[in-house]
Amino acid sequence: MGMNEQLRIAVVGRGFVGRVHVEALRRLEGIDVRGAATADYRTLLSDPGLDAVDICTPNALHYPMAKDALEAGKHVICEKPLATSSEHARKLVKLAADKKLRNCTCHNLRYYPLVQHMRRMCQDGEFGEILVIQGTYSQDWLLYDTDWNWRIESKDNGPSRAMADIGSHWCDMAEHVTGLRITALCADLQTFHKTRKRPRGPIETFSGKTLKPEDYQEVPIDTEDFGAVLFRMGERTRGAFTASQVSAGRKNRLSIEIYGTKQSAAWDGENPNELWLGSRNEPNRLIIKDPSLLKPAARGYADLPGGHAEGYGDTFKQVLQRFCDSIRNPAAPVEYPQFTDGLRQLELIEAELVSTKKQGWVDVT
Repeated sequence: MGMNEQLRIAVVGRGFVGRVHVEALRRLEGIDVRGAATADYRTLLSDPGLDAVDICTPNALHYPMAKDALEAGKHVICEKPLATSSEHARKLVKLAADKKLRNCTCHNLRYYPLVQHMRRMCQDGEFGEILVIQGTYSQDWLLYDTDWNWRIESKDNGPSRAMADIGSHWCDMAEHVTGLRITALCADLQTFHKTRKRPRGPIETFSGKTLKPEDYQEVPIDTEDFGAVLFRMGERTRGAFTASQVSAGRKNRLSIEIYGTKQSAAWDGENPNELWLGSRNEPNRLIIKDPSLLKPAARGYADLPGGHAEGYGDTFKQVLQRFCDSIRNPAAPVEYPQFTDGLRQLELIEAELVSTKKQGWVDVT
């Protein structure tokens, strides 16, 4: 397939993130977005003209849909988590390799320009030896027992909620930026609302604040609202992070801090166009996103000039652009998270669940 040929991609899932994917794809050149909504996704897979499938459904559907799409010979991009178990994720990794098909797990938050700049700073040794990594991913949209979303129930979401939904983004960023791997962890997960009031009708993600008492049904909850994790990255590097969906006032704050022997960096997803750099013996600095001033390898992740903010929607555009380019050009380098990265995060999630249950440290494969 040539670089100028049109790609036909079907987006499956009509919720919040499905619409974000559709919007991002429509911003790219040479993309024909098909079947954003259909009663049976299998009818899309039977279309010989379809090149790829973009899966944006509830988590429990990721594995069967990705499996069916790969078996139909389609390239696949799937929202995270890739599956609800590492067993299923491992099968998808193998199937994609056997079929020689492009595959992507949508850990899009890697693709903020200043996150990529941080990564290149690490690669160039500008932080020295990394000693400490810490941070949080905090939200407040499930603070009240009347807040509801399909993610709350494990039958649709899988056994973990806060750690799978947002903690996985934090861990993926920490490993991607530093190039280090979490080797052991100790987790404490907490479900503050043992029961919640489920609306009797459908509720959109990040909505549902205007319902009345008679609109609810009380149900038991089996997924966590919060998690705290201590972790080791090899012999020396240590870290800690929290993932919370009950932190009042925090709308969508992924904060990561990297402390090295030479200098440090801190980035906050609610202010994504700023990067704090700290030193022991020099004044600290605040960098504002400007592609002309970024590390050369990070410049391609910023499409707008200095002074023009890039945000959440742009991260999807960046990962989808690279995924589509790799379909058009099989020799192109893979510059996006693959199914192996989705498997990696599921292994961490399962280690966190085991650690919480045993109340102790767990080694990570």
